[in-house]
Amino acid sequence: MKKLLLIDGNSIVNRAFYGIMGNKMLMTSDGTYTNAVYGFLSILFRIVEDLNPEYLAVAFDLKGPTKRHELYKEYKATRKGMPDELASQLPILKEVLQAMNIHIVEQQGYEADDIIGTLAKKGEEKELETIILTGDKDSFQLISNHIKVRMPRTKAGKTETEDYTTEKILEEYGLTPTDLIEVKGLMGDSSDNIPGIPGVGEKTALTLIKDYKSIDGVYENIEEIKGKLKEKLAENKELAYLSKELGTIDTDVPVNKEIEDIEVQEWDKVQVLEIFKNLKFNRFIDRFNLEEGISSGEKVKIEVECKRIETDEETKQIKEAINKDKKIYYYLSNEEISIFIPENNKSYCSKNISDFKEIFENKDILKCGYKQKEDYMLLKGQGIEVDNLMFDVEIAGYILNSNINKYPLEYLSNEYLNFDIEGYMADMGAEEKPEAQMNLFDAVVEDSSDAEILERDILKHGIYAYVIKELHEILIKKMEEENVLELFEKIEMPLSEVLANMQHLGIHVDKEELKTYGTILKERLDKLTEEIYGLTDEEFNINSPKQLGEVLFEKLRITFRKENEIRIFNR
Repeated sequence: MKKLLLIDGNSIVNRAFYGIMGNKMLMTSDGTYTNAVYGFLSILFRIVEDLNPEYLAVAFDLKGPTKRHELYKEYKATRKGMPDELASQLPILKEVLQAMNIHIVEQQGYEADDIIGTLAKKGEEKELETIILTGDKDSFQLISNHIKVRMPRTKAGKTETEDYTTEKILEEYGLTPTDLIEVKGLMGDSSDNIPGIPGVGEKTALTLIKDYKSIDGVYENIEEIKGKLKEKLAENKELAYLSKELGTIDTDVPVNKEIEDIEVQEWDKVQVLEIFKNLKFNRFIDRFNLEEGISSGEKVKIEVECKRIETDEETKQIKEAINKDKKIYYYLSNEEISIFIPENNKSYCSKNISDFKEIFENKDILKCGYKQKEDYMLLKGQGIEVDNLMFDVEIAGYILNSNINKYPLEYLSNEYLNFDIEGYMADMGAEEKPEAQMNLFDAVVEDSSDAEILERDILKHGIYAYVIKELHEILIKKMEEENVLELFEKIEMPLSEVLANMQHLGIHVDKEELKTYGTILKERLDKLTEEIYGLTDEEFNINSPKQLGEVLFEKLRITFRKENEIRIFNR
């Protein structure tokens, strides 16, 4: 049976941005964020290799009101706007998909769910095996004998997928997929601002639909229901039917695509290669053999072993190796230190940072690390008077390119080593786990055990220490080539230690005077707030850009003119 794969673009790119890539805000040298694109493609490649579908499309939402907003103007009103770091990546993702000849389907006035529902039904009519990839359980209502939903989820730190079929829905909820529409009508959905029946939660809604089969059945038998629940149902009947309509996926969207139009095609490899090079997606270039070798430099081939220090003898041998080399390549966190030893190509992790006190206090040993101002503070707090903390790869990255405002190790590794830390972690089955979401209609994430998290951290921090060593050698050459090494060594690094000392020592403040001044400021703020409420004839959250904008530009009708002159129209 041929397969049709439909991907909820907004759902998966959000998961990639917030979950798969976590706080690893990967970016290019010009400051372009790429973590959501990278995470999305990782998921896409994995599922395409698994399913090998004949037909494939990715659906996205478009800006602007939808049919649901016409029914209920407050629909999704409480939803936070997309952060700029993610919004800026959507055009890049679409450019990549177009280069891969993957069909993007969008329709003004409709959501991605509706487009997917429509295409899924078209696939069902042709008896295709249809798989919907999404993190949104709203799509469960579309499940049938020919349609299943595949959801990414993280278990034991590794991203996997789970298929939901009619049988699985019956097993988990005791209902059919279409029954879940009735459930949502009663319980609503806070994430989409679908009201439901006030006070009716998931458990009650499931029980009512199991007992009465539908919302119609509930109201036909409302006299059987007792107490406050009966009152709530009776008083909010219109809300129940409105919520059901809002929560029902439209499967008859006037999309301009037929199944034959979304057949899988060959990539435009030249264009894909160019995009991947610009985005520093070197792992994908290798994975699909898009180029024999990367011209920007020789790539790091990583074969480092990461392990925890288990004996005093190991600690002694590590210190001997450091003393011999006169350098320590380390990554320091709040609770542990990871040290890379070039001599045997291993990274060692220890919770006993104080074991290396004499190393950090030895002025003849160069300390190569990351965010060393923070390291200085941490070591000082443990009674270690650090000396020669003079090679910070973050500061070196800044010296070489001051056009961006963040220099995570993942970025520095990608930019200068062509080594993808996140990709390596994923290959090792050690991805970061996204935050758990517990609503019935949201993605579910299983927690990793403490032992699994510990092993992942040992690997990650060990890789960090290894990368710091590789960066040390390359960044010195880069700074020499650009004649900025003296600036780094004579000004930036010494200044880092001065700033760390200032932060450690702090400044003397008069606590009581600060409290008094704080009270004065609060009184002024309260007075200004009351004046604002008086001018606008209403109370609102002044700190909310949305509410403030409504008051200024809709109620007061304030607009900007030339030279920023403000004009208030007569009301």
